[in-house]
Amino acid sequence: MTLSIALLTVSDTRTLAEDRAGDALQRRLEAAGHCLAERRICPDDRYKIRACVSAWIADDTVQVVITSGGTGLTGRDGTPEAIEPLLDKCIDGFGELFRVLSFETIGTSSLQSRCLAGVANGSIVFVLPGSLDAVETAWDRLIQAQLDATTQPCNLVQLIPRLREAADRQAPKQLKRESAS
Repeated sequence: MTLSIALLTVSDTRTLAEDRAGDALQRRLEAAGHCLAERRICPDDRYKIRACVSAWIADDTVQVVITSGGTGLTGRDGTPEAIEPLLDKCIDGFGELFRVLSFETIGTSSLQSRCLAGVANGSIVFVLPGSLDAVETAWDRLIQAQLDATTQPCNLVQLIPRLREAADRQAPKQLKRESAS
């Protein structure tokens, strides 16, 4: 199944021409048969990050959003704080598994990663560190398989049609209440 994926690089210093991590993600998602919905670079500003990601999760044509950068511990790093309030549900296992896999490469430095994933308005959102190694690890060892409908025993793709069930059930009730008033 081809998915529409939006990519956001969070950086105050990179341009698209210098965004090796974003390039790697784009190459990988296209090689896996997915389509790039849009790709942007955004400064390390939680409100600008939130605005960009909010627009994508409000867009019914974007099924997956992947951000890279801004997950560290410095004062400028605020991507998790920008994204977490947007999530309807967190996928806790993603961050846990990512840190285990990163430990193999960078050792105890992996504890500094605040990567996360979740679901927002029916879109799957991944928040990754900005290094090339981090995005390659995340895509190659976690994300690619979960965005492949053939991965067994289960994958995130098979859940996409069901991610908005609660919202879809609420809409008719809301319309009934509004028409009754």
